[in-house]
Amino acid sequence: MNNFITIIGGGLAGCEAALHLARRGHSVRLYEMRPHVNTPAHESAMFGELVCSNSLKAEGLDTGAGLLKAEMEMMDSLVVRAGKACRVPAGGSLAVNRDAFGEYVTNEIEGCANIEVIREEVTDIPSDRPLIMASGPLTSDTLAEKVKGLFGGGLYFFDAIAPIVDFESVDLNKCFFKSRYGKGDPDFLNCPLTEDEYNAFYDALMEAEKVEFRDFEKMNVFEGCMPVEEMASRGRKTLVFGPMKPVGLEHPETDKRYYAVLQLRKENDEGTAYNLVGFQTKMKIGEQRRVFRMIPGLENAEFLRYGSIHRNTYIHAPGNLDDRFRYEEGFYFAGQMTGVEGYLESAASGIIAAFDLANRLEGKDSLSFPEDTALGSLGRFVTDRYAQKRKKYVPSNFHFGMLPPLPERIKDKKLKKRKAAERAIESLSSFIGG
Repeated sequence: MNNFITIIGGGLAGCEAALHLARRGHSVRLYEMRPHVNTPAHESAMFGELVCSNSLKAEGLDTGAGLLKAEMEMMDSLVVRAGKACRVPAGGSLAVNRDAFGEYVTNEIEGCANIEVIREEVTDIPSDRPLIMASGPLTSDTLAEKVKGLFGGGLYFFDAIAPIVDFESVDLNKCFFKSRYGKGDPDFLNCPLTEDEYNAFYDALMEAEKVEFRDFEKMNVFEGCMPVEEMASRGRKTLVFGPMKPVGLEHPETDKRYYAVLQLRKENDEGTAYNLVGFQTKMKIGEQRRVFRMIPGLENAEFLRYGSIHRNTYIHAPGNLDDRFRYEEGFYFAGQMTGVEGYLESAASGIIAAFDLANRLEGKDSLSFPEDTALGSLGRFVTDRYAQKRKKYVPSNFHFGMLPPLPERIKDKKLKKRKAAERAIESLSSFIGG
């Protein structure tokens, strides 16, 4: 083995892995192809660029995202630290200024003495070991083909991005600020719709021209990032029970109730840009302007970024990776290409892989994270034992259903989740403390 560790990919997983290993005294070579070779979704050369939402999701320990963040913070996560340093108001969620976030992560990586950054495309799987492949779901075609060869082919799903609008172009006379149920600060800008307005919008959405896929591309959409029109195709009222749910969003002054509400969330501290929450789309650009401007308040909206859709590739991990994301001795995978889905999950897999690799290199025991933790559950997700419960291997976020049941039966769902979270925190504390 070499006296340095090779990591391919400067996304969330690669950056978490690189910094974890570097802080433990190991020398790292981190390869990132941007800006020399770009992807269909990235817009900059920054490390850890967030290409979809700017949200790292809920913070409460009774939520899957909240528990995962808490565990990652215990592991000194770069992503969680950057998120808290670059946060923008978002009620009970951790949302970030994505430019500031990218700058924070980039500065941490480039400022670390034990990390050598190499800006070039990797077109083949390096023979160097140790190696962590964290090239992401938008791995370049050449390298993706090499990776697929290890797994008997590749899998993929389509990932969609929501539009961002200029705040000054929104008609505030038709909108109001409020967080759902009035929880926390009124950080969301809400665009309410009557039933007639919603029906007109829905019809236009369904009739709009969408991006066409090539014949060989099977439409395989990840549920957690589904294009709004794909969701709407399931029924006229689907959006009213989903991203346009009006419950808890009565007008703060009149208590008026609405048939549907579109929420917009800040993209930056200044509040100059807002994204359309849950409105990932595969509509063509002209259609996005036409259809989204039918929403009250957005009639003259100026789009700072249009929604888009791109193919994300992930490997068939069950039977090929162990619960520490190891493919073979000295060779790990990490990030969304393993089938874990979401910013936090991708970053967490980088922590898991790096933690195990560092322990092995330092002559310590290689131990799985406890199964009653979120980190342990993500590890089990990519193993055969866990995969046997599913008909097919598809990407997934962490959720409480991945954890083993509590010893006692608790009917209250929130209390049950809090108890499971408390158990997880205690278990992880003992694991890393021991």
